[in-house]
Amino acid sequence: MSSNDKPTYSALDQEALRMHAGGRPGKIEIHPTKPLTTQHDLALAYSPGVAAPCLEIERDPQLAYDYTAKGNLVAVITNGTAVLGLGNLGAQASKPVMEGKAVLFKRFADIDGIDLEVDTTDVDEFINAVRYLGPSFGGINLEDIRAPECFIIEQRLRELMDIPVFHDDQHGTAIITAAGLINACDLTGRKMEDLKVVVNGAGAAAIACIELSQCLGVRKANTTMCDSKGVIYQGRTEGMNQWKSTHAVATDARTLEDAMVGADVFLGLSVEGALSAKMVKTMAPKPIIFAMANPNPEILPEDAKAVRPDAIIATGRSDYPNQINNVLGFPYIFRGALDVRATTINEDMKVAAAHAIAALAREDVPDEVDMAYSGKHLQYGSEYIIPAPFDPRLITCVPMAVANAAMDSGVAQRPIIDMDAYKNELAARLDPAASSLQAIFQETLAHPKRVVFAEGENEKTIRAAQAFYNAGYGTPILIGRVELIKETMESLGLPDLDGVEIMNAALSEHTDLYTDALYERQQRQGLLFRDCQRLVNQNRNIFGASMVVQGDADAMVTGLTRNYHVALRDITRVVDPAPEQSVVGLTLLVAQGRTVFLADTSVNVTPDARQIADTAQQAARKVRALGQEPRVALLSFANFGNPMPNRTKVMRDAVHLLDDMDVSFEYEGEMNANVALDFDLQKRIFPFTRLTGPANILIMPGLNAASTASGLMQQLGGGTVIGPLLLGLSKSAQIAPIGATVSDLVNLAALAAHDTIKGL
Repeated sequence: MSSNDKPTYSALDQEALRMHAGGRPGKIEIHPTKPLTTQHDLALAYSPGVAAPCLEIERDPQLAYDYTAKGNLVAVITNGTAVLGLGNLGAQASKPVMEGKAVLFKRFADIDGIDLEVDTTDVDEFINAVRYLGPSFGGINLEDIRAPECFIIEQRLRELMDIPVFHDDQHGTAIITAAGLINACDLTGRKMEDLKVVVNGAGAAAIACIELSQCLGVRKANTTMCDSKGVIYQGRTEGMNQWKSTHAVATDARTLEDAMVGADVFLGLSVEGALSAKMVKTMAPKPIIFAMANPNPEILPEDAKAVRPDAIIATGRSDYPNQINNVLGFPYIFRGALDVRATTINEDMKVAAAHAIAALAREDVPDEVDMAYSGKHLQYGSEYIIPAPFDPRLITCVPMAVANAAMDSGVAQRPIIDMDAYKNELAARLDPAASSLQAIFQETLAHPKRVVFAEGENEKTIRAAQAFYNAGYGTPILIGRVELIKETMESLGLPDLDGVEIMNAALSEHTDLYTDALYERQQRQGLLFRDCQRLVNQNRNIFGASMVVQGDADAMVTGLTRNYHVALRDITRVVDPAPEQSVVGLTLLVAQGRTVFLADTSVNVTPDARQIADTAQQAARKVRALGQEPRVALLSFANFGNPMPNRTKVMRDAVHLLDDMDVSFEYEGEMNANVALDFDLQKRIFPFTRLTGPANILIMPGLNAASTASGLMQQLGGGTVIGPLLLGLSKSAQIAPIGATVSDLVNLAALAAHDTIKGL
């Protein structure tokens, strides 16, 4: 295929292309951390004020960490010679991957990653391009550089630069592999020095895995490395280089099959199907098999288990237990290294990271992680030797271990004195709601549901249904005319997916059942039988809600083409509120590293005190289910009676009602939003506050204020808005606001599906 030929893309590939190109192209942007509104702000941030920090840094270069963002900046650098499993795509084509790596740095460790693609395959030119970047960054993450050049580049840059240089393809994989190996040995009663290890693959990751395992105690004489030509043995000349020669051993084995006889451990960093069941059968008792080829491993776990049920198996895939995933390592390793201003990431720090990751898997697993595994309580054992990537404890345990190792080994320029304070600082860096939401989506993947997309003829809805299906959340059901939907799919270039169902309400065999049920509910509410019949046949919200109530679907999502309250009226004609609950809307506002929940943002226009108290309870229940401890603030333009007009009194009365209810969450009010969110200000001005931290649930005094606040945030806040989530219905339904994106619809559909897993 020539470079101008367009590849054939799957539906998921097409969705990824749209995501990358949609809105602002790419996945990253830069936001200022200081106000830049007034002339005075500009005078401080730039000329003439910026001269003072420049002079201070000239006097003491280490002050760059105090006056600039250097201490939290990592450069993600490549030349594109080994992009994923796609080969040498070149620097420009590697940029989406490097942006993705930068996003992972931010998501998991609050590190600002900047991607740099260097357009040269010459080793010396690449090194010279990177070596002079030290003043700009706190660390260098090398990525997707082919072997053996990557060995030379990393080694020379480590010698030339006084900041950490880390090739993640090598060492990230090695560290997570080492963590898994530590626990696999613990479970099988082995010692590192006694292991007979076979490594298949002789690239950067394979060599790094061997070297780190030897730091843990594995003997070089007991390690056999194989490449595509067979065993790397002493005296071999074909296909050798200095890095392979370092790991050549004296052995009579010449093939992988020979080497596997009696082996305790197989580390696969090669190609799909390289390991046969026959080879696995010849391994030692309780074999340890890490088949890490991507996207398909050297042997599928079920095939290995078929011949060796006693095996402990890990892969690089998320759909099997024990995923060897670099995201468990590199963000947190850099976090610890940056926080002590380490000059390098040495072997002591890598070993410390491996031991910290291994130790975490042996601890009791928190509920947030259980949610990602279908609610099953994970326990340390053969199918859980490595923590889940979204374990919220990684941000504290791994950086602390790395920082301690840096200090002990003498490469830390700013030692941490108070490790308890450092632990709290690390925990505060990440928004707990982000991990909780991801865990919810993972649980939805494990329990696919049938979800109605009521506005099935709309282009956005069709794309969202396809994305929902591609993500694995379940079966989307589009309500509309089959011919029109298929024509739209064809015009959008979407494949005719078997997993997407299309339902024409007017032609459904269930319309009589749905009509009878609706008439029974609405006959004393002014509707005749023929009215109900018309609604079921022509109103897709009514039909979709009827499907959910009658058990023909699990949940529904709608809202793109109709006013929110019209859609809500349609749904509540069919669906009852849940027992002893009020129907309210809860919006998630994610910005500046924190999530705040806003209620009620969709239902009650001018709620009374009882409705406000009920809203607080509903919101607190949902937020707790999302993995956060609720802290509720009942908002007003006034603080604690100053002044006290009618609407302020409503909020105060709601507080008194909550007092009488003896609820199990923190709440306070009436108070202004800035007081609720700024806990230092709150404690200073109102020391009697009952909150123990900044509020994470804001109860609005009315729908006007709530809708305005969430709308402003969505358009001007620079964050993410999810919702409003509809709470309090007896069946799961969500309504997207007009103007919602495809991603908004998919998120709401997944959340609607999740509500049915454990009940509303």
